[in-house]
Amino acid sequence: MNYKITNGSISYGAETILEEINFEIKEKEKIAIVGRNGCGKSTLLKAIVNNEMLEVGIGEEKFGVYKQGNPTIGFLRQVEFEDESTTLLEEILKVYKKQTDLEKRIENLEKTLKQETSDKLVKEYTNAMDMYKFYDGYTYKKEYTTALNKFGFTTQDENKKISEFSGGQRTKIAFIRLILSKPDILLLDEPTNHLDIEAIEWLENYLKTYPKAVVIVSHDRMFLNKIVTKVYEIEYASITAYKGNFTDFERQKKANYEKQLKDFEYQQKEIKRLQRIADRFRYKPTKAKMALSKLKQIERMVKVEEPNKYDLKTFNSNFKIKNESGKQVLKVRNLEIGYSEPLAKISFDLYKGQKLGIIGANGTGKSTLLKTLMGRQARLSGELEYGYHVEKAYFDQQMAFENPNLTVLEEFSKKFPDLTTTQIRNSLASFLFYGEDVEKQINVLSGGERVRLKLCEILKNGPNLLMLDEPTNHMDIVGKETLENLLKEYKGTLIFVSHDRYFVNKIADSLLVFEKNGAKYLNCSYDEYIENREEKEELFTTPKVKNKNNEYILNKERNKIKNKIKKLENEINANDLEIKRIEAEMQKEGINTDYVKLNELQEKITALNKQNEEKLIEWEELEKKLMEEY
Repeated sequence: MNYKITNGSISYGAETILEEINFEIKEKEKIAIVGRNGCGKSTLLKAIVNNEMLEVGIGEEKFGVYKQGNPTIGFLRQVEFEDESTTLLEEILKVYKKQTDLEKRIENLEKTLKQETSDKLVKEYTNAMDMYKFYDGYTYKKEYTTALNKFGFTTQDENKKISEFSGGQRTKIAFIRLILSKPDILLLDEPTNHLDIEAIEWLENYLKTYPKAVVIVSHDRMFLNKIVTKVYEIEYASITAYKGNFTDFERQKKANYEKQLKDFEYQQKEIKRLQRIADRFRYKPTKAKMALSKLKQIERMVKVEEPNKYDLKTFNSNFKIKNESGKQVLKVRNLEIGYSEPLAKISFDLYKGQKLGIIGANGTGKSTLLKTLMGRQARLSGELEYGYHVEKAYFDQQMAFENPNLTVLEEFSKKFPDLTTTQIRNSLASFLFYGEDVEKQINVLSGGERVRLKLCEILKNGPNLLMLDEPTNHMDIVGKETLENLLKEYKGTLIFVSHDRYFVNKIADSLLVFEKNGAKYLNCSYDEYIENREEKEELFTTPKVKNKNNEYILNKERNKIKNKIKKLENEINANDLEIKRIEAEMQKEGINTDYVKLNELQEKITALNKQNEEKLIEWEELEKKLMEEY
């Protein structure tokens, strides 16, 4: 499979979005498209699907779109379901129509063969079984069950109608349906948005082994580093290809820029030298020929273009903390958070200058904790005490404004009435609101612009404790890097929630990890947490058990579960080997035409597969119990 766009361009009216598109997708390639917000990344994905958007580019090559074969392209543009009265399971099973149709066909053939036997029927039955195995009929159920589980859906959810799910859940269902359908080219636009770390890690592993091509638009640097082998960058309306992952791309881009700049500067010096000689001697009869040769030398040069500077235009802030806090900023003891039911019980101390990252699955209480710390949500029980001179500020991921009809200038003036217009404009300019930008109404701002405006307001107040809920949502990579540098240099104390692992790793010096059975405070970086995740009990600052007897009991129970898991794995493997043996026996001469014998052997396979399904369910429950309780 090969898909190629040569010398294409995309325009909207008089505006050129991309002026020379040379883009290729080869079989099994994992490709990233990166660039600033608004540069045309999502537009390029749409053009890959809808070639009518493409026009002739400015390059010299012939414009064309070339497709080898007829590749299927999967792209989640908007969430649509044909019938919202279908259940979640029914919707997912549409992806596996080949497998479910074969199951019905095999079942019907088995019924027919019980009544009559013929070589033709036996051959048809054997072919159907071979096709079923070819299409992973024995494993597809585990595939979709695992995907649903990792994206936060339970077994009970499988029988719920699509109409009963929230908008966010429906997006996830459509996304699961898309990736499990396994198109030849899978186009993903910001696939990690609104996914928790567990789901992101599962998606990474799935895409790394995905048997076909994947094209990803994403600002998640760690995600890209773990998956892609080629990067296309869009900058200044042009596309440049780089081999390797995101880190390789950054290194190559810097090296290419420095080399081109060095070559350009050297050539400019050489042109000036030759021009100086020509100007000096061109009017002297004895030297005129030599001067003319210098001018021709300049004309014959292949000119080296001055490289474009990196598009690093982003916000900056020189804000200062108004007042220093005391050494201990926050004391939390047995704090129960939640609504009608508790989500978690938490204990930790926070000290001046500390940067605490909060991570965990969706719905476990991360945002609820910040709201509770800010007093926006009542605590259920426990202690919560701030230290001396703590002045806190809160960034809510919802980014709600009291009056979205106000302009940017009006909103900021309302918040800071004592500032002059010049001071207000300077503050807004540091967050990229220039000239007419300040006259935009808030309700027409993009997600990234709203983030910048909120941060500008918060930081202008000079708080010494920042609480940020998903601050990097809607930010491009340069914006994230700027915020990382800003927060690293921040002299106050920081608590932040994020699913961006790269961001968490750069900023956090300690972690609060939310799990389904509570939250644990860890005095380590994100890298250290990952390295020690298998032995994470040793990292908890608050021990799980309080005495040796309890520890002995817990260890005993833990070992019993581990032994049971190991036993189940051995039994499943033994069944798989027995199934392969039986399948080989069914192919032997004399048996492959003996329906009675074939039927007996197939019943054994069916029974063994049923046993494996039951054992897998038990295995998953034990694994879940081990993670949650021990």
